[in-house]
Amino acid sequence: MKKIRPTEATPGGVQYWLAQVLAPHKQLLNNALLLAYVAALLLVWQSWLLARLFSDWLVDWQQQGSAALNLNLLLALLPWLLICLLLRPLLQYARERLCQKASVQARTGLRQQLLAQLAALGPGRQALGADAVLASRLLEQVDALDGYISRYHVQRYLVLLVPLTLLVCIFYYSPLAATLMLLTAPLVPLFMILLGKAAAAASQKQFVALARMSGRFMDLLRGLKTLQQLQAVPQAEAEVAQAAEHYRAGTMRVLRMAFLSGAVLEFFSALAIALVALYLGLGLLGILPWAKGSVPVAYQGALFILLLAPEFYNPLRQLGSDYHAKAEAEAALSELLPLLELQVWQHPGERPLQLAAAPALGFHQVEIAQRLAPFTLQLAAGERVVLRGVSGSGKSSLLQAVLGFLPYSGEIRINQQSLMMLRRADWHQQLGYLAQQPQLLHGTLAENLRLAAPEAGDEQLVTVLDQVALWPLIRQLPLQLQTPLGERGLGLSGGQLSRLALAQLLLRDTPVWLLDEPTAHLDPQTAAHINRLLERLSHGRTLLLVSHELEGLDWADRVVNLDTPSAMQVTA
Repeated sequence: MKKIRPTEATPGGVQYWLAQVLAPHKQLLNNALLLAYVAALLLVWQSWLLARLFSDWLVDWQQQGSAALNLNLLLALLPWLLICLLLRPLLQYARERLCQKASVQARTGLRQQLLAQLAALGPGRQALGADAVLASRLLEQVDALDGYISRYHVQRYLVLLVPLTLLVCIFYYSPLAATLMLLTAPLVPLFMILLGKAAAAASQKQFVALARMSGRFMDLLRGLKTLQQLQAVPQAEAEVAQAAEHYRAGTMRVLRMAFLSGAVLEFFSALAIALVALYLGLGLLGILPWAKGSVPVAYQGALFILLLAPEFYNPLRQLGSDYHAKAEAEAALSELLPLLELQVWQHPGERPLQLAAAPALGFHQVEIAQRLAPFTLQLAAGERVVLRGVSGSGKSSLLQAVLGFLPYSGEIRINQQSLMMLRRADWHQQLGYLAQQPQLLHGTLAENLRLAAPEAGDEQLVTVLDQVALWPLIRQLPLQLQTPLGERGLGLSGGQLSRLALAQLLLRDTPVWLLDEPTAHLDPQTAAHINRLLERLSHGRTLLLVSHELEGLDWADRVVNLDTPSAMQVTA
């Protein structure tokens, strides 16, 4: 499946990205448009056959009475009528299936592209918002494109093709009727645009409200234990209920606008059809003010026009009904623009990497624009170094550069091989990374541990849990390894989460560890315990630990102060 590439062209806003999303699936949508247009042509043919049949019957009845009903004509036209009646639903079904297929493929491709963008950002994705907000964007807002792709896109072409085709046919029988339809038709898109703009603004506000509510709800879930200790759960429940009610009221406002739009379109369509029917009826009676005593449109032509009149306005009405899908898609895509337009740096290395033991790491004049001043440091194989610095000095940015997620000037070497030349996936297989907040998912303890080693058996899981002093606690739980955890490890304390993250590192058994303030947000006693575990478990590995505190890290081989110009002032 072809995917859009956000970084290959200068973005041009919502319409540009809608076109990019649809571009790989244009063939499916064009086929759907062709089927819909053929169905419209069959409708014209069906209407002509019915008008011919009833017109001839009426003439025969007027001339010879009811006994002269022409069954031969019915038998001659019936097969063609059956073909029209059977083919039109089949063509409509095929059109819907093609549109749905295009919608599924387009949304899948867009979601994969957004996931690839987030994966390429690495830990830096947190700058775009909380995980709950990003999840809402990738789920709710991508799915909001469905109506636009599966209904609106094809309908906006049919709204021109079908009415113009019908106008040509109607003009043949009555230029005046065609003119009346042509003059009344603009009323439908006019009110569609006026009401659609209001619906678009309201829909965009709802997406913003949903993202904020998702993030707030996730924050409350993460802090549930703290809320329970402070006896503040009722206040949190009231806050969630108030936000949900506010969102419900906003959703109902959007729906009211959509229903109002549909009612207005139906009203003007019915009024226009009634005007055409009045003209034809008075004409058949011969009492038109400007054509008294004459019939400007014969019965067959009048019946043909009346059969087509609702179908002339139907594409306009349908487009009006689907216009809110366009508004919803534009509102959703505008929320995705920051991620789509983000210029993500791609690591260029392609050389394979294999390590038999802990490597040496070298940093020579490494600089990250507006994040890290020129930095030089050499780590021997198996050396454990603490990188100290105040907040904002570039410690975490340096780790992201080592991970291959940030561009830099200067040189980072792995055993004298430039990191820029090495394949990032191979490098990631050789290192373990621990962020300030352990990345755990909703699932069991075993499932979270197997994120690091999918093939690990229960015995291996027990071994690493015992190494981080967590197994004695888990063994007492009723479900043990199958104990469920909430999002981000909800159900465990901060120290237990840190130990579980260390267990994941042990399962990977990599020769390099990068730790980004692993004891941040922990109380002093728990932090001291985690530091003792790190001292014992990191032997024989090349370790770079970022921290702004040195308490409990006296076991490190060196402490490097990042605040110094060359990072060469060290403490043994």
